[in-house]
Amino acid sequence: MHDEFLCHVTAYGVCEGRRIGVPLGTYRAPTLALALWWLRDRASWIAERLDPSPEAAPFPAGALVPVAETVADVPALLRAWCADDARQERVADELAQGRLVRIAASDDTTEYELLAESVDALRMQRTIPALVVPIG
Repeated sequence: MHDEFLCHVTAYGVCEGRRIGVPLGTYRAPTLALALWWLRDRASWIAERLDPSPEAAPFPAGALVPVAETVADVPALLRAWCADDARQERVADELAQGRLVRIAASDDTTEYELLAESVDALRMQRTIPALVVPIG
């Protein structure tokens, strides 16, 4: 059983033709349950910032605008993932087996990525002899 998990949230976009990643948070979870809680919390956090409830706070006129029907609804995708018990169980199973888990959703400008992996699995990979490539 893997007991500790490293979780990351990153947003990726394109700037001057290059893919740029912006870290949105990292958490070292001491248990599988806390890793899953943190991933759901961050997914909800992103969804709320992308699609806030207009009644929740005063917004300046024109701050919230509709997007084209063809644009993926990232907030809805993230909220659906958070609410899907079967998908949560699948993520828990993968993490418990030491596998890297990646949850990603994209709209027309940005990809939002949530990653989690077992710290134990990372340590075990380090015990595999490194490939040494001569430089000259």
